[in-house]
Amino acid sequence: MAAENQDAITFYKTAGPLSDVSRYSDSLKNLPDTVEGLVGVIQGLLLHIFWAGRYGEMLSTRRKEEVNIRTAEGKIARILEIEPAALTQARALNQRLIGNCRDFSLLLAAFLKFKGIPARARCGFATYFIKGKFEDHWVVEYWHAQQQRWVMVDAQLDAFQREHLKIRFDPLDMPTGQFLPAGQAWQLCRKGQADPLKFGIQQYHGMEFILGDVQRDLLALNRIELLPWDIWGLAGKRFKDLTREQLGLIDRIALFTLLPDSPLAIIRQLYEENAILHAPQDWLSGVRLGFYR
Repeated sequence: MAAENQDAITFYKTAGPLSDVSRYSDSLKNLPDTVEGLVGVIQGLLLHIFWAGRYGEMLSTRRKEEVNIRTAEGKIARILEIEPAALTQARALNQRLIGNCRDFSLLLAAFLKFKGIPARARCGFATYFIKGKFEDHWVVEYWHAQQQRWVMVDAQLDAFQREHLKIRFDPLDMPTGQFLPAGQAWQLCRKGQADPLKFGIQQYHGMEFILGDVQRDLLALNRIELLPWDIWGLAGKRFKDLTREQLGLIDRIALFTLLPDSPLAIIRQLYEENAILHAPQDWLSGVRLGFYR
């Protein structure tokens, strides 16, 4: 195994500020040891905010604010506040934490790291939610030691969603092309090979949206999994107002975050040496809005 790959495996085995769950070691000690088992646990703890109605649940404004919980520990705290049963016990729909794709991915990455399995959340676009569209989405990659490769998992896709969306691929080992890392979307649109207006979510789309996800994916690869609506760095700028140097920076980020075996040193350097990309310190410890940490 190349030294740089071993560095990445070691790095992604360790939790970041948002994926650290050490405070709940006792609550997590009975988690299953398989990826499939961990995904099943998470699906029994979370309810996706945009899917709740299709499950027959109406959400109050206060419950919707749970999507602003930044940290994995904060999510576990709220889960246990709603229902103090063991985390391995699936909750009734009205007792599940309200979250989104980022939250399913953050918890899976956190649980895998807790189990000693290298894992990293990824931000980009899914092809399987709306035909002909590339929907803003998060997934997880974990290192499969026996197969010596990174395996992509969509922890959100339970049996109900797979049936509704007519998913025919394995969400525990996703084939290439179902999910596009943000850097790939950026490259396709920069080359005129895809329409940026087809990338986004709801009324938000275009190059500015893709740029935000490129930044988000870089930070996720640096173990900083920000909220999907955080605006910082270059993401607040209009695409036409970006300088040549700024475009060059995003091009480099897109390139190196897209390569599966990019040296960790480059991923770290791209973040650490570009202060404009640094996340505000308070984002690394709690919520930006709402009332939960």
